[in-house]
Order: sequence, then C-alpha cells, then structure tokens
Amino acid sequence: MATGNAIRGTRVGSGPMGESERGESAQRIVVSFWCSNGHHTQPSFAHDAELPTTWDCPRCGLPANTDEKNPPPARRTEPYKTHLAYVKERRSDADGEALLEEALAKLRARRGEN
Repeated sequence: MATGNAIRGTRVGSGPMGESERGESAQRIVVSFWCSNGHHTQPSFAHDAELPTTWDCPRCGLPANTDEKNPPPARRTEPYKTHLAYVKERRSDADGEALLEEALAKLRARRGEN
C-alpha cells in the first residue's frame, strides 16, 4: 500500500546530472600494465598527467609495467626478525658477554655481594 509520499528516500540533487551541470570531463588515456603473473590491468589517467613507470596489480599485488613481454620481478620480502636477531646483528658474542658481566657486577655491588 502506497503511503502517499512519492519522493521518500531521495534527496535534493541526487538525480542524474548531465555534462551541462557538472562541466566537461577531462581527457583521459588508458594505459595497459602487466605483472609477472600475467594479470592485465588498464587504469585511466588524465591526458596531461605524468604516467607512472610501475603499477601495483589489483589482483595479486605484484608490481606491473607497460612491457607485456618483460614484466618487473616480484619484490623481495624480508623475513620477520625478532628483537634478538637485531641485537645479534649489532653486537658480537664477546660484546654480549662483556655487557652481561658489567650488568652482573652492578647488581652484585647493589646487593652488597663481592
């Protein structure tokens, strides 16, 4: 049963607009990019915009470029490192032993041990 309000759920200005109301759209160019998995994507850019050399593939996330026969290789991902791994990169075992002895000496001095 109709309630009698024909424009319920709409708002002012929500209808379709023609180019006369919003102006002419900018000239666009479509550029093809390919990733190493063979995925093809075609983003559009403004005609006078500077085109990127690489583009992230929307399907797999790998980098893509405009050369279909020679796509860029996948980025090398570094494995997760723990805090201990970073410490071991900065310090040798001898440095670690010296720091440990220094910390133990301070602790013993605070406790009154010798």
